[in-house]
Amino acid sequence: MEMRMLGKTGLKVTRLGFGGIPIQRINADEAVKLVDRLIEKGINYIDTARGYTVSEELIGGAIEGRRDKFILATKSMARTCDAMKSDIQTSLKNLRTDYIDIYQVHNPNEAQLAAVEAEGGALSALLEAKEKGLIGHIGITAHSKKVFEAALEKDWVETIMFPYNIVENECEELIRRCGEKNIGFIVMKPMAGGAVATLDEDGDKNARLAMRFVLANPDVSVAIPGMYSPAEVDMNAEAEADGSPLSGEELSGIESIRKRLGGNFCRRCNYCAPCTVGISIPSVFLFAGYLERYGLEKWAKGRYATLAVKADACIECGACEARCPYNLPIIEMLKKCAEEFRE
Repeated sequence: MEMRMLGKTGLKVTRLGFGGIPIQRINADEAVKLVDRLIEKGINYIDTARGYTVSEELIGGAIEGRRDKFILATKSMARTCDAMKSDIQTSLKNLRTDYIDIYQVHNPNEAQLAAVEAEGGALSALLEAKEKGLIGHIGITAHSKKVFEAALEKDWVETIMFPYNIVENECEELIRRCGEKNIGFIVMKPMAGGAVATLDEDGDKNARLAMRFVLANPDVSVAIPGMYSPAEVDMNAEAEADGSPLSGEELSGIESIRKRLGGNFCRRCNYCAPCTVGISIPSVFLFAGYLERYGLEKWAKGRYATLAVKADACIECGACEARCPYNLPIIEMLKKCAEEFRE
């Protein structure tokens, strides 16, 4: 499996990594078998998060005794120093390790990013943990292009994780700048949150094409599709192993997927904001994706429950649709989400 240097971290990672969201669906014994397959295929990068319920714990149990085979990354939604210190200790305990290679600030908005860097913010805890050897490197994950752009100018940011796939490809210039600045770029949602693989009956073919697409970008350090079965590991490893240029047929297939999926897929660009009644429209669609395509009903509904204003509050004013650069039928999409999340 091809290896890449992860930007300025100096860590050598496989271009195919493991995303730890779907592992929430399986038990401890199955997690061990999954990690067995990662080792068999030579995959050395694992990403998880404090917010992924049992993901850290399952991964920690599965890698115990073979921690040295992996570059381990996790992340926290903590924004204050004390909260981040607590989360780092919890992650170390859950992952059954005395150090974590990469600890990431998990999806801050612009105001939260400022809070992280302010006096008493989470960054001070991360820097202290790095000095003590509890973590090796500091990264950031984002869904907002504005946060991505801001992160590129931060001296403390060693890695950036952002969605990149056949549908969400508006960030390619920012990915290129990661390469220029020697910042490791980590692809989240290479399958568009599972949307590509579930688009039609050619799910495996589409998924393979999706992986081929993101790995064809030379500035991608590592892509982390979510996986919960050895079969998924095999499929993604096969796609990674094919390092040939994308063929004309594949490029046509990519364009076909883009056209078919693009008409009802939220890129989380947030141009729809502000909603007249305060709905966080991209968040609603993100959580709906976990419900519809990942099969994580309890987790998705739990995250949806944290929203101050739910999808059923939509008054159908149409302001969001007028702003959406992709002409999405947001009103109808919100109605569908409201129905799916209704208890």
